[in-house]
Amino acid sequence: MPFIPTLATRIRPVTLGVAAAALLAGTAGVSSAEAQERVRWQVPIAFPSHLVGLSTPVRYLSETLDEVSGGNINLRYYEPGELIPPFEILDAVSEGRYDAGFTWVGYDQGSIPSLPLFAGAPFGMEPPAYLAWHYFGGGAELLEEIYEPYNVKPLLCSMIGPEAAGWFAEPLEDLEQIDGLRIRFAGIGGRVMERLGASVTMIPGGELYQAMERGTIDAMEFSAPAVDRILGMQEIVNNYVLPGWHQTFTTAHLLINQESWDALEPQTRATIDMGCRAATLFGYSESEMENPKALRDFEEEGVNAQVLSDEILGELRRVTNEVQAEIAAEDEMFGRVLESQQEFMKVHGNWHVKGHLPRSYYAPEEIGQQ
Repeated sequence: MPFIPTLATRIRPVTLGVAAAALLAGTAGVSSAEAQERVRWQVPIAFPSHLVGLSTPVRYLSETLDEVSGGNINLRYYEPGELIPPFEILDAVSEGRYDAGFTWVGYDQGSIPSLPLFAGAPFGMEPPAYLAWHYFGGGAELLEEIYEPYNVKPLLCSMIGPEAAGWFAEPLEDLEQIDGLRIRFAGIGGRVMERLGASVTMIPGGELYQAMERGTIDAMEFSAPAVDRILGMQEIVNNYVLPGWHQTFTTAHLLINQESWDALEPQTRATIDMGCRAATLFGYSESEMENPKALRDFEEEGVNAQVLSDEILGELRRVTNEVQAEIAAEDEMFGRVLESQQEFMKVHGNWHVKGHLPRSYYAPEEIGQQ
């Protein structure tokens, strides 16, 4: 009687083959994980780590890198002030005191005037356009050129949409109301506020509630609705001004000491870069989910969400253009970056206006008709 293989005998060699392949793959995976270099970086951050879109991406980055590397890439972040004050991150990374730091690069505009154009520019690009310019329009290369003398490698690692224009005691009906105000305002928008007569100060986010409550400042801007709600500003001030003309986007960057970056293996550098790209998407998506809900909650609680008139926005843009032209005349790199962004906006703007539906078609009908 000829041998007729049973189901068991037919499967057994295949099963053994699959098991052997799985064992080899598992062994290769272990070997690969064991071979990957170990990174242990302390990372000071500029914002408390629970702020939606601003700092939650660094938490995402840290957790994701740890997981995908099997624990080999560990970026341990520290809250503002735990290691160094928030405004000292660039110096600490540049000098090699820390391998990396996570910050809003506009804080360093005093020493590097062009940085606010990368951090959040007035009347600038919307987030999708900025990402296109950064990754494909020469933005990343310009930023690397700026940081090269400081021995720093910058990676875009977070983005949110427009901020609010700030919290004011009274509705902003005329720009003459700015004159004499003590106001917390960042970036180029702060220069515009100064031109309009305000006394501008920079205060870290963690100190803003106390500053407003005690009357140290009369008005302030910090971030978008979800973040401002976490800070509790609605408990002190009732008038919330929109839109965020001064920052049509907000970014945060992972600044890495160039020598620390160069010392990494190519695989590790690629993993960290990929992690920051993912963290940027995470921050933008999270903020676009949470900001509408925060604005809705503000309004339900009686906060006046004021939308600036076209006349006021037009005057703010005129003053902004004057201020930016003056900075460009003083700083060559600022002029180069501004020109690059504006040239891109001309091309992208044509597509945006003709290719996208007007905003009135997107908003609920009762809002669009206001």
